[in-house]
This record gives sequence, C-alpha cells and structure tokens, in this order.
Amino acid sequence: LTTIMSTDILSIKDLQAKRENLVYMARSAEVAERYEDMCKIMKLLVQWDGTSLSADERNLLSVAYKNVIGMRRASCRTLKEYKNSEWLDKYKLLVEDELKDICKEILGLLQKTLIPDVKNEIKQVEMNLKGQEAKIMDLQEALVFYLKMTGDYHRYLAEIFTDDNENVEAAQSTYTAALDIAQKHLIPTHPIRLGLALNFSVCYYEILKDQPKACELAKGAFDAAISKLDSIDEASYKDSTLIMQLLRDNLTLWTTTDTNEDGEEDGTENAE
Repeated sequence: LTTIMSTDILSIKDLQAKRENLVYMARSAEVAERYEDMCKIMKLLVQWDGTSLSADERNLLSVAYKNVIGMRRASCRTLKEYKNSEWLDKYKLLVEDELKDICKEILGLLQKTLIPDVKNEIKQVEMNLKGQEAKIMDLQEALVFYLKMTGDYHRYLAEIFTDDNENVEAAQSTYTAALDIAQKHLIPTHPIRLGLALNFSVCYYEILKDQPKACELAKGAFDAAISKLDSIDEASYKDSTLIMQLLRDNLTLWTTTDTNEDGEEDGTENAE
C-alpha cells in the first residue's frame, strides 16, 4: 500500500485529483474490509497540508479507526475472561499495546491537526461573519465530531487501562466540551449530537460509575429529540432514530433493578 501511495496517487500534480483518488482508495479499502489500509489512506489525507475534511471524509476516518480499534477492544474483553498464565499475560499485553498504539495515532491526528485546524477556520470565518452562517454551522459540526472522537478514544483507553486516571479525565472533559458546543449549535435531533450524548452517557455509566448522571444525560437527549421529532430531515432520519432507540435501550437497562453483569456489558455495546 505504501508503494502504491508514494508512486501513484501522491505523484499526481492535480491536487483535486490526488484528493479524489485518496478518497476512492479509502472507499475501496472499506468495501474490501481492509481497515488497516483504510486508516493509512485517511491518515495521509489528514496530514495533507491545507486540507480540511468534508463530512463524508470525516465519516470515512471514523469508520476506518472504529473498525480497527473495535477488533482490539473485542479481543481484550475476550482475553479478560480467560484464566491468567504467563503466556496468556504476554499475549494480553501484546493486544493491549496494539490498542494503545491505534488510540494514540488517531488522538494525535485529532489533537495536533484536525481540532486546531477547524478551530482556526472558525476564528477566520467569524471575523467576516456576513453571509457565513452556514459555514460556521458546518465548522461547529466538524468540531463536535472531532471532540466526540477524542472522547471516544480516551474512553477506549480508560476501558482497558483502568488504573490510568488521565484518560478518564480526558474523556470526561472532552465530551463535556463537545456537548457544550453541540447544545449551542446542533439541533437536538442531529445524529452527531445524539451520538455524543449516547457515548458520553455510556462513559458516565461504564467508566465513571455514575449511574444517575448517565441516566440524566441519556434521558435529556432522548426527551429533547422526541420533542423535535417532526424536524428530522429525511437524510438523517434513520441515523437519528437508531441512536434514539439505543438511548432508550440503555435507559431501560440502567434503570432495571435486577440488571446482571451480562446486561452491563450489553450497555457498553449500546454506544456508537
């Protein structure tokens, strides 16, 4: 893949054509379920100077890393159930190190490139606000998207490395910042705002062990979306209603008095 990128696509002089080919390769890798390759391609696109990602490209970035990290999270949970032994412990450490490296890679892209770049764009557009309201909304949506992703990957680290309070605090603070912006700039039925509320509530329940706060956040997001259900546009209807269902499922799970251990694990799965 590296050879293909360096000799073919990256040698294209037309910048738009180069971008389109990278996106095409990322989509092809997704269809082929080659998610590690998809991550490498999207990383190239992110690190390309002067390039901000479109909504579709942001989703490709999310899908790539979500699938790669998802396999490692599942492996860590499975291996946790096995009786410890010297060799198994080494294998667990190997899988955990892989998970940590993936999280650090995407967090680096988010914190060093994507978030600073979109914040700078927001400042520049705000200086010349006239006729730029739609642009501001798009940029705020992107910022919430990236902050949510940042919170997610800190949560994944906190999930595995339970003694590391730094990731717990980072997840909570980043989710909080994202939620503040989302509540100001995104409508209650917006899939990104709903997904953020879903994942943040799971963080409260599973990581912070704060059931009342988890239920409060999930219920608040669900009720706010229900009150604006008629305003959901056709394009986001499926995504929005699916996340609302997950919020309701989690609320039911978390407020059931006889919830068992398996049920709690199911609750973890009810996140984006």
